[in-house]
Amino acid sequence: MIGIVSVNYNQYRQTDEFLKSFNLIKNADNALLYLANLSSIKKPIITKGLRYKVIIEAKDNKGYAFGVNCGLKYLLKMDLDKFCVVNNDVFFDKNFLIEVEKTFENCDIFGGKIYYAPGFEYHKNRYRKNDLGKILWYAGGYFDWKNCFAYHRGVDEVDCGQYDKFAETEFITGCLFCFNKKVVNQIGWWDESYFLYYEDADYCIRAKRVGFKLYYNPKIIIYHKNAQSTGGSGSKIHQQYQEKNRLIFGLKYAPLLTKFHLLKNYFLKKI
Repeated sequence: MIGIVSVNYNQYRQTDEFLKSFNLIKNADNALLYLANLSSIKKPIITKGLRYKVIIEAKDNKGYAFGVNCGLKYLLKMDLDKFCVVNNDVFFDKNFLIEVEKTFENCDIFGGKIYYAPGFEYHKNRYRKNDLGKILWYAGGYFDWKNCFAYHRGVDEVDCGQYDKFAETEFITGCLFCFNKKVVNQIGWWDESYFLYYEDADYCIRAKRVGFKLYYNPKIIIYHKNAQSTGGSGSKIHQQYQEKNRLIFGLKYAPLLTKFHLLKNYFLKKI
């Protein structure tokens, strides 16, 4: 059985669609889904009619990594040893869990191919109608240490099969992040000091530093309603946490010259 971890913050409609979408995939009954409800206003979340078991725990909002850690701790107590952290603003390809199960046979940490959900593309007028649903949001990732950014390979490109090769990758997005108990035992929990954004990048670096290899499997597919939990890409809260946590992440891991530029630019913006 695989443990699925997700977090809800005042996005009850998104969460309802997320739960219903997971219900339609193959082998859904081979999953235990843990949902941390960090919402400021707690409301009932309907799970009736779902083919898989759902555990919902209401918690104070201490950030995305906190919600993930709550899920991991619960699932470990249930003796599960394989986990997928997934945003609640996604829907799933029908073979999602089958491909995840196969990948766990040979990999400790991996992610999959993520498309923009149709209508949620960043560049609304760039694509033909027939392209919608095939616009890439993530197809592997890498770090630009000169500027201290974690980049998504293939983002905003139409998928023509150019990233269909299973491969090692530098960065896995927290939108879909799969790993096993061995990883947790060696590097511990997600860093809750980030609150929102860059906690996934931090976990990647920590894993690589102790010898884990990270992989991208293009057969694992989800569709992402980009940044809906933070008011959409480019929203004030989105920019605020991206900027703050890029600084925290950079001061922790980036080369010395990059640290200097990060500090200078951060404080210049505050003047």
